[in-house]
This record gives sequence, C-alpha cells and structure tokens, in this order.
Amino acid sequence: MEKLETRTELADNFELIKKKKSNIKIYPIYRALTWDLLFYYSIIYLFFTLEKGMSVLQVFQIEAFYMLFKAIVQIPSTILIEKIGKRKSLILANFIVAIHLLIIMVSTNFLWLILSQALCAIAFIIKGTCETDMLYDSIEHGEKRGVKFSKIEGKATSLYYYIDAITAFASGFLFVINPYLPLILCFIVSLVTFFISIKFEEIQEKSKKREVREQIKDVKNSFKNIFKSKRLISLLIFNIVFVFMLKTLQIFRNTTLLAIGIPEQYFGIIFSILGLIAGISAKNQGRIHKKYRNRTLSFLAKPLATSCLLMGVILLFNLPQAIALPMMLVLYTIQYIMKGPYYTLIKQYLNNFTDSKTRVMISTANNLLENIVVSFVIFILSYVVEIIPISYSLVGVGAVSLIGVILLLDYMKKTVGKKPEEYSKSDFLIKL
Repeated sequence: MEKLETRTELADNFELIKKKKSNIKIYPIYRALTWDLLFYYSIIYLFFTLEKGMSVLQVFQIEAFYMLFKAIVQIPSTILIEKIGKRKSLILANFIVAIHLLIIMVSTNFLWLILSQALCAIAFIIKGTCETDMLYDSIEHGEKRGVKFSKIEGKATSLYYYIDAITAFASGFLFVINPYLPLILCFIVSLVTFFISIKFEEIQEKSKKREVREQIKDVKNSFKNIFKSKRLISLLIFNIVFVFMLKTLQIFRNTTLLAIGIPEQYFGIIFSILGLIAGISAKNQGRIHKKYRNRTLSFLAKPLATSCLLMGVILLFNLPQAIALPMMLVLYTIQYIMKGPYYTLIKQYLNNFTDSKTRVMISTANNLLENIVVSFVIFILSYVVEIIPISYSLVGVGAVSLIGVILLLDYMKKTVGKKPEEYSKSDFLIKL
C-alpha cells in the first residue's frame, strides 16, 4: 500500500514538474505579446483626439477613469482569481482585452470609451495579479528563485519592447493610411494571446470553496499583515510615485511632440526607437540591480523626475524645433531607459520573503493603492492642463515629483535594502 502511494506521489510530482516546465517555456512568448498593448500607445492619443474628437482634458480623464476602475475591481478580481484559478482568470482577461478594443473602435461618444476602460481595467488587474505569479509558481523553490524569475521576466519584457518598437514604427504610417488599422492589428494580437493563455497549466492546488464573506475577511487579514511591514509600505509608496510619473509622461509625450510641430506619421518612428532602448534597458535589469544594489530605485527615479521638469523648461522657452526636438528626444530616451527595467525590479523587491498566497495579496495591495492615488491625481491634473499651459504643468509635475522622490528615498534608507537578518519578523510574509 505504501509503495502504491509512493508511486502515485512520484507520478504526481513528475506531472507537476512537467506542467511547470511547460509554463516556463510558454511564458516568455506570451508575456512578450501581452505585457501591454501592441500597435496602441504610439497612436492612441491621436486616435482619441483626431478620430474621436476628444479634448486633452478628456484624454487625461480616460486615463484617470481607467486607473479608478482598476482600483474598484481590484478586490472582486482577487476573489475571482481565488475562486476559478489563475489559468482560467488569464484566459478570461485576454478575452476581455479583445472586447475592449472592439468597443474603442465602434465607440460613438465619450461614455463608450469610458466603458472600454472599465473592461480594460478588469482585464489588466487580473493579468497584473496572475501573470508574473504564474511564472513564480512554476519556478522551483531555492535561494536563486528570485534571480531566475527576474532573468525570465526581464527577457520577456525586453522582447516585448523590441516587438513594441517594430509595431510602433508601423503604427505611425498605418494611422496616416487609416486610423483604425493599428487598432485592428492590436485586436488580432489580443486574440493570439487569448489562445496562447489557454496552453498554460494550473500549478496551485485548488483550495476549498469558501463563501465570499470569508474570502473578503481573508483579504482584510492579509492586508493587515502587509501593512505591518515598513519595507513593503516604503516600496508601495515608491511605486505610486513612480507610476504616476510614467503615466503623466506617457500622456504628455504626445502633447509635447505636437507642441513643437512634429507630424503625426513620425510619432511611430520616434516611439519605435524608444521602444528598442527600453528593451535593451529591460534586458539588462539584472546588471542594473547588481551594479546599483541599494541605490537601484534612486538610479531609476531621480532621472525620470528630472526629465519631466526639463521637458517643461524646453517648452517654456519656446525653442526652435531644430533645437527643441533633439533635447526632447534625449529626455525621452532617459525616460525609456528608466522605464525598461522598473516593473521587473519592483516585482522582484515586492516578492522577496513571500509565498504564492502573499504574492497575490501584495500584488492586490499594490494595484489598489497605485490606482486609487494615481487616478485621483490624474483627475486633478486633467483640469490643471485646461487652465495652465502644458509647459508650466510639466515644470510643476517635475518639480513636485523630484522633491517627493528625494524625500522618499531618504526615508527608504532606513526601511529597504537591508540584509535579511536586519529586517523585523513583520517583513517576512512567508506565512500569514
């Protein structure tokens, strides 16, 4: 009887290892196609303003609504993931992404676009919670688990940026031919990722079915434990500041190019080159971490905030295009170098001293705080840019961000980057 049980356990272990290897094999290609929307970001500002007739205020509000919806659906999405599993959740999320793109294309007013952002929020909250954790679950336990995760994730992210560079290059010219062509191709890619997600294997054992009230209570208890960790609180606040800068610059980049008189068809070329730079930077995230160690977040954040401030200064002086464009491109390059490795590194830092359950809870807390705060600030900023010129808005955002980053990094010297034995018990979330 014992031999039979041993054989069964060996067979189960073999099957589990096989599933894990399959997930690791699929993951880089899947992640490279679905890390974010392809054919999308280099033209979406133009699509909203030129094709759909939206104002700059409305474009900011679309982004703000997206972030707000992400905050609203965070807890329900976490409960859904626990109920149906990570694999089925990813399949559902990728299907919703495709629907959201269809709605954008057929939309006839601002409300339709808001609906599309609600669906997009649901999809990317699920994806953001499940995707990297699916990889982490598939990597065998050990001292180098985090390093292996970062290596695979960094490779996938880098590949995404290379693909994004190619698609961004094409998008600018396709937009001039027909504004809907880039979005149609984006929709096709979303269908491809939907079918790839079906090939993933569920690694985590199915937990016993629980009532929604019990699940919510468990989430609350998990959050309490997370917020006892000064290390995690510091990282969560830092992420809010960094993502705010990225989101703001993402919107302002298109506006500044138009302000200095760059034709729409060249947007794709500019963003494709920047995508290649981000890909190279993402691929070298391990080297960046190894070189800067405790100063990695400082290395990423200070130049990003400074570049925002300098963009405003360039517009403020109303320099000729021949001078302003090269200077802007240098600042864009800095932004993409900083953006490339960030998401992989912050995931690695947040996932330290955790298990599968706590990783989902940390991801939930991170997404919730990030989206509530950033959506609120972008809503305010949308009205500011209607009253104050873009140049002054950029200077203001850059100055506030730089001061905030400096103060926050100074505080984080006491809470992040210490040796494992120097942390308190509350910083270790292996068991909740």
